[in-house]
Amino acid sequence: MPIVRSVNIGQSQPAEWAEVGATSMEKLATPEPVTVGAEGIVTDTQTDRRHHGGAEQAVYAFAREDLDAWGTRLGATFRDGQFAENLTTEGIDINAALVGEQWRIGTVLLQVCSVRTPCNDFKNWMGVSGYDNAQWVKRFTAEGRPGPYLRVLEEGTLQAGDEIVVVHRPDHDITVSTLFRALTTDRSLLPSLIGIDGLGNKPRAAAERYVAAKPR
Repeated sequence: MPIVRSVNIGQSQPAEWAEVGATSMEKLATPEPVTVGAEGIVTDTQTDRRHHGGAEQAVYAFAREDLDAWGTRLGATFRDGQFAENLTTEGIDINAALVGEQWRIGTVLLQVCSVRTPCNDFKNWMGVSGYDNAQWVKRFTAEGRPGPYLRVLEEGTLQAGDEIVVVHRPDHDITVSTLFRALTTDRSLLPSLIGIDGLGNKPRAAAERYVAAKPR
């Protein structure tokens, strides 16, 4: 049964290495139920609102299986929340989830709408956490398993241990990994995003710009 293994929240802290001089990337597990509003977990802080947060990046999920795979490569053991994810999942390949797919967790209804793309803050966070962050952005990108950003369709509460119930899968083949590749390593995939229901505005705009710029 796929579950939320851990719910992770963080508060803004000063950080000289962060682009805006502060970060809330240190997400710590909470065993308590959390309230999820339109823009995310209400007790979680989204510090850099220019690049993170908002309705289309309300909740970020990353798989325990992928944390373990990275740990094996780096000779480390990562705690839940180390990649700044709000939900650490277990028992489901979230990178094979389809854009527009809907999950019921607790009383919350979430929709896959975008993907996390790595940045220098992520690289710096890994470094100050004591891990090998050499060429981190390039390595994370090459892996192609970024985890999805989730839109909140129905507000409510959820907690660690809740089942992840897939209540809707769209009729297309654009997965989280495909969307990530389209935005990073294989832009020829961008036209395939046009018309996908549930896609976030930022990736949709990237696809539309690409199509508009192609010679006819």
